[in-house]
Amino acid sequence: MTITIRALPLIFPIFLATPIAAQPLDVPFDTYCPPDAQAACFGAATVMGLDPNGDGFLAVRTGPGTQYPIIARIHNGDRVGTYDARGPWYAISFGPDARLGWAHGNWLGDHYP
Repeated sequence: MTITIRALPLIFPIFLATPIAAQPLDVPFDTYCPPDAQAACFGAATVMGLDPNGDGFLAVRTGPGTQYPIIARIHNGDRVGTYDARGPWYAISFGPDARLGWAHGNWLGDHYP
């Protein structure tokens, strides 16, 4: 009896290993913190107050305003890094890969400097 093993295309493993390109920001911000900084360069906050009966997410955008495209969705309980603010909008990092974007501050609480 002969057993034949066919090679499967490597498309699936390659797809998993290829990083997804992040949406470039329309309004970029600086996340650099010099090693000798005397004050905190960034803070942290928690997503909270989203209506569970509503759409259930906070839109992350490419800039500080609803006119900018949505690049991600974050949810109640998610922690974000905060870097800058423009009016009620915060420059944030989020997710396990620390993506960058802008989110409205109405749904960010428990701020740490």
